[in-house]
Amino acid sequence: MAGNILLEVVTPEKIVVSETVQTVTAPGSEGEFGVLVGHTPFLATLKLGTLNFKDETGKVRAVFINGGFAETLPNKVTVLAESAERRCDIDADRCRLALERAQKRLESKETAVDFERAKRALARAQARMSLAESRKMDGFQ
Repeated sequence: MAGNILLEVVTPEKIVVSETVQTVTAPGSEGEFGVLVGHTPFLATLKLGTLNFKDETGKVRAVFINGGFAETLPNKVTVLAESAERRCDIDADRCRLALERAQKRLESKETAVDFERAKRALARAQARMSLAESRKMDGFQ
């Protein structure tokens, strides 16, 4: 079915994406799912990962998603994310520092360290770093 859908990716702080797209692929908590125009309505929880979409020109774009929810309608996908960043906006140096901090916390012998929080921080930093580095390899935004 030919046509476009509206994609909105929203965090508590800002609108990250609001544009018409051809396709959306999202990291659902039960597995990755794809959306085309005319999709059956549903709600899904999202896990940490990359949301990919093909813009109106056919160029693949990517957004880092730190969990949240997605509502899919036949002509619209709305993502409410805890945090989100377009691939082109991710600062690789900042990612590297966050990765180092998380690794140090996990290696720490201190009893006051919240290891579960440090593991989540490490997973976020690794996912963001991977997405930022993929920008260099494929030229995508």
